[in-house]
Amino acid sequence: PKGFREMGNETIIDEFIFLGFSNHPDLYVLFFLVFLVIYAVTLVGNVMILTLIRTELTLHTPMYYFLSNLSFLDICYTSATVPVMLVNFFRSRKTISYTGCVAQLFFLITCAGTECVLLAVMAYDRYVAICSPLHYVSIMSKKACIKMAGFSWLCGFTNSLVHTLLTLSLAICKSNKLNHFFCDVPLLLKLSCSDTSVNETVLHLASALIGLSPCLFILVSYIRIIMAILKINSSKGRVKAFSTCASHLIVVVIFYGTSNFNYNRPSSGYSLDVDTLVSSLFCIVTPMLNPIIYSLRNKVVKAALIKMIKKYFFSSSST
Repeated sequence: PKGFREMGNETIIDEFIFLGFSNHPDLYVLFFLVFLVIYAVTLVGNVMILTLIRTELTLHTPMYYFLSNLSFLDICYTSATVPVMLVNFFRSRKTISYTGCVAQLFFLITCAGTECVLLAVMAYDRYVAICSPLHYVSIMSKKACIKMAGFSWLCGFTNSLVHTLLTLSLAICKSNKLNHFFCDVPLLLKLSCSDTSVNETVLHLASALIGLSPCLFILVSYIRIIMAILKINSSKGRVKAFSTCASHLIVVVIFYGTSNFNYNRPSSGYSLDVDTLVSSLFCIVTPMLNPIIYSLRNKVVKAALIKMIKKYFFSSSST
């Protein structure tokens, strides 16, 4: 069959065919324009956040250091899927090479795992800021922040490397058609004729360690944060304290809400359209929303943005 080739007694797969969006070929141009705009907004928004944090001295704090890591993650995450998808809208066969699929899988899992841990680190930063403000500077030192961010990336990379190596050991022989617009471990397990028990065990273990554990840590952190905020006497003080956590909390709810709906939906009533829509929200829309949430809800970021825009336009007009 097309996409397979014989090598000795083994059948080697050359490419995968994406079936995502295949139910609506008449809407490909519209899909292309919508996702192109989303991708452009994602890149511009996250690059803007990175530039602001790098150039504005008032943003040289632990919270914004972690935010810069999150913005870089979102750029990598969306860039692993969207360019291939955009190109495929204009191709009769929506394909990706076997090597490209494995590479996409590696980068997606790395970014998703890193973001899970990084969001927990950001929750810890907010916990220390509100519950131990006098010790904040000593606890959240530059060295400590680099270590925590590095730990997040190490967790994501290690988790992804294990999944990728296990996926490479699979023999794909049932089909080369993926009911999606990107490569993912559960999809490839369904196409394998190998014993996938080890892969599935590692997948569940990783979900608990990289997905559930950071989520529980964030939950406990915010319970203690809310308890500390409620003890503040003035209502103005309570609002100010909570406002420093609001953006992060919204990002956490969106990230875990969409990821949970994406990976933990019941298999009954499965629909390719619904699956594609939910995955689009998780993989493409969420990275776009993060910089918007942080810029619209954060007065410091908005002030820095206005300052940068004024500086750019005034310097341009003077020349």
